[in-house]
Amino acid sequence: MTTGAPTPTYPARPRRSRLRTFLPLGVAAWLVLEIWLLTVVAGASGGFTVFLLLLAGFVGGAAVIKKAGRRAFQNLNEALQRGGTPQSGGGNGLLMLGGLLLMIPGLISDAVGLLLLIPPVQKALSRFTERTLDRKLREAGPGSFGDAFQQARIHRPDGKVVQGEVIRDEPEGGAPQGPRPPLTH
Repeated sequence: MTTGAPTPTYPARPRRSRLRTFLPLGVAAWLVLEIWLLTVVAGASGGFTVFLLLLAGFVGGAAVIKKAGRRAFQNLNEALQRGGTPQSGGGNGLLMLGGLLLMIPGLISDAVGLLLLIPPVQKALSRFTERTLDRKLREAGPGSFGDAFQQARIHRPDGKVVQGEVIRDEPEGGAPQGPRPPLTH
């Protein structure tokens, strides 16, 4: 039965990013490769050797994470005592990531985790990450994560915070036409 009302049209779904498309495939391939490599090593040297390698990786990763966490907490404590903010992470995040990768069962993750524990690799990776993040934030268009810093917060008298975006409706000349009202409720 038709009522004469227009049929609702649904907007097209946005395209999935390449990361969301290929990340599950990459994780699955990594897991298959890890299991295959563990079986090859177990076949060549025995299951007990693989068990000891995995146990050593787990214990070593836990020690690295504990050390990096202590150092990060110590840096934070010193900065708070000085009355400032902590300067840079000092590679603690990459140390923790390396320790986490060591704790994950698998030889490839252990190799990548050990690479992240080398200071020159940490410095190069942190510089690359910083440059990439800066570039992505500069290239971000309106309505994206990079534009989030342009958002405004309005504090209402009842204490609630209202998120908003500042949009200026100024005439072509660029100067406002007359006085602006006060910003009170």
